[in-house]
Amino acid sequence: MKRIAAAAVFLAIIGGMVAGYPVYFKEQYLKLFHTHYVQYPDDAIENIYWLEQARSADFCNPLYAMATIENERQWERYRYLLSMHVGLKLIEQHLRLGSKYDKRVAHFYNAPWKNQNLESLNTAETCYRAALAYWPEAKAMAEKAMALRFVRVEGAQAWTDEAFRIVAGELDYADIIADELARVNRVRAAFEKMDFTY
Repeated sequence: MKRIAAAAVFLAIIGGMVAGYPVYFKEQYLKLFHTHYVQYPDDAIENIYWLEQARSADFCNPLYAMATIENERQWERYRYLLSMHVGLKLIEQHLRLGSKYDKRVAHFYNAPWKNQNLESLNTAETCYRAALAYWPEAKAMAEKAMALRFVRVEGAQAWTDEAFRIVAGELDYADIIADELARVNRVRAAFEKMDFTY
């Protein structure tokens, strides 16, 4: 009886380990990306990890793609769009992470915590600069996808809209991030001028 119980426990443990599945492809990693209603820094860091894995992984077989692929031209455009989308999500997650550390205004009553605020601003700046590093590749992928604009990929319309906005100049993260970095520098300068004496 003890042997049967031990065997049942052993099979339950092994069964629990086997329940997962291996992740190899961009599409699988992208499915692990998720957002919460309230996103803490750890959530953004987790998403950045999954998106980085997606960025470096191979594409799955067209049969298992996240859109309907019927020919090689659609497959080509799909790959450009998905690569661009992953890049945009990496930018968004770095901006979200940076916003958690960003002090938007240097209020006079924050003078006692001047050093902590300056440290927090440095972290925000690092996140914003990291986001900027993904922009050239995302923009290049959008341009390549829009060069194939007469190739329709069913199920990838949202990504196509993102690519259109980038190529049309409506979405320019270089501009957005430059504004954020300029504001961080202004707030940093205001904190550095503060002198805490009562």
